[in-house]
Amino acid sequence: MKHVIIYTDGACSVNPGVGGWGAVLIYGKRRRELSGSEAQTTNNRMELTAVIEAVKALNQPCEIDVFTDSSYVCNAFKNGWIWNWLRNGWKTANKHPVENQDLWQELLACLKIHKVNWNKVKGHADNEYNNRCDKLATTAVAELKKKIETEKQERAKDSKNKSDESGAETV
Repeated sequence: MKHVIIYTDGACSVNPGVGGWGAVLIYGKRRRELSGSEAQTTNNRMELTAVIEAVKALNQPCEIDVFTDSSYVCNAFKNGWIWNWLRNGWKTANKHPVENQDLWQELLACLKIHKVNWNKVKGHADNEYNNRCDKLATTAVAELKKKIETEKQERAKDSKNKSDESGAETV
């Protein structure tokens, strides 16, 4: 079984708001970077998405060491929360619905064929790969925000042009 190291991070400019995720996959001397973004999301959803997308990029069963700065993601497995949620019909110990259930279920489905070790790293510290994932995630946020702003300006311009045209016809 191949051994793959995966680092992940998620980011949100405003929580909820525009979010991004980043992942670095390392296999031997090979390194692959992935990232993406969503217009309306939360930081926790981006943390989960980073792991999901990284694991989905693997094309065969692997032994995976996942490194994340997300206590939310790491503790769900290390502390067994996820197994309790499953047993309780996706309810927390307080009987509330588990947040991000759709992503937790997708992650569990992705992990079925792999052996996974979960590792918590300190965020925004001296970990090269965690810092790279943070950069990938925040860059994805910035790019999507720029795209959204550009589209907003184009819609405003189109709306103004249509308004000007309709005003010309009535003269």
